[in-house]
Amino acid sequence: MKKLFLVLAAGMMAATVNAQNTAITSNKAGDNWYFGINAGVGFTAGFDNDGYFKNTKFKGIAPNAGLRIGKNLTTVFGLAAEASAYGLTNEKSNLNSKTFINATNISLLGTFNLSNLFSGYPGEPRAFEVIALGGFGWMHQYGNAFDKVNALTSKVALDFAFNLGADKAWQFYVEPNIVYALDGWANGVNANHGMKYNFNDAVLGINLGLNYKFGNSNGSHNFVKAQLRDQAEIDGLNAKINELRADNDAKSGQLSAKDQQIADLQKKLADCEARPVQIVENVKKETVLQPIVIFRQGKSTIDPAQYASVEMVAKYMRNHPEAKVLVRGYASPEGDAELNQRLSVARAEAVQTALINRYKIAADRITTEGLGATDKLSEEIDFNRVAMFVDTTK
Repeated sequence: MKKLFLVLAAGMMAATVNAQNTAITSNKAGDNWYFGINAGVGFTAGFDNDGYFKNTKFKGIAPNAGLRIGKNLTTVFGLAAEASAYGLTNEKSNLNSKTFINATNISLLGTFNLSNLFSGYPGEPRAFEVIALGGFGWMHQYGNAFDKVNALTSKVALDFAFNLGADKAWQFYVEPNIVYALDGWANGVNANHGMKYNFNDAVLGINLGLNYKFGNSNGSHNFVKAQLRDQAEIDGLNAKINELRADNDAKSGQLSAKDQQIADLQKKLADCEARPVQIVENVKKETVLQPIVIFRQGKSTIDPAQYASVEMVAKYMRNHPEAKVLVRGYASPEGDAELNQRLSVARAEAVQTALINRYKIAADRITTEGLGATDKLSEEIDFNRVAMFVDTTK
């Protein structure tokens, strides 16, 4: 028994090392299960006092059949539970019974895929594999003439397995095996020799079996190698991620600046809208409508927020069908005087076009005038880049 434990421990250590060299997709709880059936024959083993095999004529052959369910935990190591039934023998044997079923044996087995252990996992099962099995079980004999009808057993086997089908979902195997009764058979002779592996208390057998491997979460019926990337590729991807992060941070800063600029303009607009609409007379006794349109520096296009002022004048002209309006454009004093003159004319004409096209005010009711640069309208430079409305109704 000690030797068996050492073999199992060595196999598990080797399986662990091999698993470190083979990266596979995750093995979930419902993955890599299989179910199978098997059948074969078994016959008693043992040596006589001269050291010769006693059962040279293979007497006491008993047919057997069984079910197996298991799970492959790694590409090398797995666990399986097996239930076997031995039929009636035609000769007296260790499986001594008077019933149709001589004995049943239930075992918990560890499985070791020797092909994957020594050669690695190629990404899918090989067409042919060698799998070692070993473990312990409990046998019950039926109709035994002696008192002892139960035995602690240990099974050791070797499966020569063939993986079949395009998906390798089916596995056919030929299995030579030996089942030891660790505390002796119920034959009245070896029943009290103690717990040990004794060839005289063993059944040799050979089985044929067929397993079906259920589908996995990875879309196959078996382990699948994980797609690994080399370190240079990983470093390149990390560098690209850092570059994108830096670019994103820069754009976030630009957006913050734009948001602040928008907030400043909205505040200025709110301050303008808060002023009451007034009709004032200038030194020339002109009637000036108070809403004004503010332009960006060097621009003659109307910002969306400024259409509120244009709409107020349009509403005034609709309420007073006889009213006519002069639109005066101004520029702030920065820059070239000739350019500022053209800019003031363009701003007045932009407001005229909005009144005509957007608010449907008749063109003959609106005139324009560009007065160039000025710093007289307001101490705030921004409020000198404007278009103003003068009521020219006679």
